[in-house]
Amino acid sequence: MTDVPGDLAAPADLAARAARTHVVVIGGGISGLVAARECAKVGMRVTVLEATDAAGGAIRTAELDGIRLDAGAESYATRGGTVRALIDELGLAERVVTPAAGGAWLSGVPGGRAAPLPVGGILGIPANVFQDDVRRIIGWSGVWRAYLDRVRPPLTIGHTHSLGRLVETRMGAKVRDRLVAPVTHGVYSASPDDIDVEVAAPGLNAALTRMGALSGAVAALKDQAQAAKAPGAAVEGLDGGMSVLVDGLVADLVKLGGAVRVGAPVYSISPRGEGWAVAHADPEAAADPEAAADADAPQTVEIEADAVILATSESVAREILAGIAPALAGTEVADAPEIEIVTLLVEAPELDAAPRGTGVLTVPGSHVAKALTHSSAKWSWVREAARGRHVLRVSFGAQGEHAATAALDDEGAARLALEEASALLGVPLEPSRLVASHRGRFTQSQPASVIGSADRRSAARAAIRAVPRIAAVGAWLAGTGLAQVVPDAIDEADRLRHVLLWD
Repeated sequence: MTDVPGDLAAPADLAARAARTHVVVIGGGISGLVAARECAKVGMRVTVLEATDAAGGAIRTAELDGIRLDAGAESYATRGGTVRALIDELGLAERVVTPAAGGAWLSGVPGGRAAPLPVGGILGIPANVFQDDVRRIIGWSGVWRAYLDRVRPPLTIGHTHSLGRLVETRMGAKVRDRLVAPVTHGVYSASPDDIDVEVAAPGLNAALTRMGALSGAVAALKDQAQAAKAPGAAVEGLDGGMSVLVDGLVADLVKLGGAVRVGAPVYSISPRGEGWAVAHADPEAAADPEAAADADAPQTVEIEADAVILATSESVAREILAGIAPALAGTEVADAPEIEIVTLLVEAPELDAAPRGTGVLTVPGSHVAKALTHSSAKWSWVREAARGRHVLRVSFGAQGEHAATAALDDEGAARLALEEASALLGVPLEPSRLVASHRGRFTQSQPASVIGSADRRSAARAAIRAVPRIAAVGAWLAGTGLAQVVPDAIDEADRLRHVLLWD
């Protein structure tokens, strides 16, 4: 009998090794589910432990008067194509939807005015400061100050890191405060001073070097992007909400042999042979009132794992790894603001015409809310589900700024959100118009675009990778948004798979 060549026998050997490998994923948000699925795809046994009663993490749902709506993330950026590829793999392509045409508005312009957000810019920086929609917001004095960008010496070219400092130096405070700050607060929950130009707007400094003016650099980048742009929207959503993606990931993971346990917070992990022992709450005991009342009933269970992937918030990950990854304690902890989103279902025929587009951003300091999304104007599936009523999402809180709703009870938060929605949309919304509301609280990870974020994340990841058979994923390491979280989770799971199967 002829021996089977080693290179042909290898796949069978790897399959057997994978089948013997158990990976525990701590956290059932998108990053955890994606990483778990990547491991299960090669035949590994995978167990996901989620502390709350439902998987999804920042993707949450709320039911308002029988309508299931997104209460957290409502869309994903299409850049990179990784999220869309995942959706296609899960057989959900027919559920993809694009937002309605119609731009955002800006509220809080001096004088209590609101106006459409200017088009044709980058992060609020205008390519043409004489556009009517730009002048309407910054006034003639702001226009002429911004025009100095075209004639003043280009002293900051090529090396400015702070977006806010760059804009103010080149175009003045009014462009920074009234055009750029609303965008960075709304998108990143951060001041423009804290945003890294090269991360938020790659190539802007280089274009500034070539063009000699910031407005010219913006115009050049817009032309370049337009020439290279493939057809399609910058963001997409899913008919029925982003929870459709969560459901699809869980179903596929289970189909691949994985398990998802909810109501199972992890208390600790400790070395066990070459792998780890993971101690977590027993969800079955917690669900049994009689067992829970019995002091002798086991409330904690321990499972063994060949490897562990942490897919939690930064604070939870650091707590679990405190005695395992000593180098992590010496790395910087990012500021993680509490963000609140209050979702309102209202009876307001005056909003049928979407008087202020699909959403409103605010000039920082002008309102206690940082942004509003008119969901039933933005998404056709929400409009159909609302049956003539309107769904509004009002956001509170930012880096260095507590959410104005934080100290209020749910009723008070809904009342404040309704007042803010009325002011932002320019339509009186009396309390009697409110049909139902939901309040969601989130700890937002630091965006990748914040100055110093890349170094901080690299240091934290290096400290974690120094521990054998441990990996970590999630927004605190990848940056916020599914377009960053999903590819990062895939890459980190692939790295761990290679360690387990080849090293």
